[in-house]
Amino acid sequence: MEEERVDANLITNRPVSSSLRMEVATALGVLAMFVIGILGVYLSLPDSDYSFLKLPRSLEDIQLLRDHIELYASDYTTQVLVGYCIVYIFMQTFMIPGTIFMSLLAGALYGVVKGVALVVFAATSGASSCFFLSKMIGRPLVSSLWPEKLSFFQEKIASRRDNLLNYMLFLRVTPTLPNTFINLASPIVNVPYRTFFLATSIGLIPASYVTVKAGIALGELRSIEDLYDFQSIAVLFFIGVVSITPTLICKKQ
Repeated sequence: MEEERVDANLITNRPVSSSLRMEVATALGVLAMFVIGILGVYLSLPDSDYSFLKLPRSLEDIQLLRDHIELYASDYTTQVLVGYCIVYIFMQTFMIPGTIFMSLLAGALYGVVKGVALVVFAATSGASSCFFLSKMIGRPLVSSLWPEKLSFFQEKIASRRDNLLNYMLFLRVTPTLPNTFINLASPIVNVPYRTFFLATSIGLIPASYVTVKAGIALGELRSIEDLYDFQSIAVLFFIGVVSITPTLICKKQ
């Protein structure tokens, strides 16, 4: 009987161990792809002192990056653009804080129109990468970090299936839920990727515009709080309310 019990435990634990190994291997594989991409861009640049290259954590870091990258942007346009996208997508995929500084950098380097297009592309790609990574291995992480928020999100998604795109747009435009949580939790609560993609690519435009435009006057910023004053927050909420209005009308009817 004791041997049977031990064997049963081994059989029970084997799938869990195998699943854990697969999840770790998947995360490491995705990480390796980003490292290879960043290394490829770095090796294609001319020999120089690149000690200024680091993930931005403050306005001072962004100003330093802007001053140095501008020297290479005209002669190595493709490398700078590809490097920017890889770093932004990497940060979004692995939930590394600081993408707001990357958005400021886009404004400082490329202006409003090109900057917004670049940020929306990179942010949507990073959110999509995070979405699929979470779909494969994210359920234990989200369930342990945000159990109550996940239950709340699941209930809201289930009650708004008929107008899910409008609701996801509302979440993207307004700071109701953190974007990191939305990226991770959406596949777990069965948000279709098409809806996720459309809501992300469209819903991130207003906030990206605010941040990119501020990046043009980077030297005038004193803190990140200067980006989102009362007027900016009110405009974002107004856009969010407009996006969810069809859902509210349908529920009233």
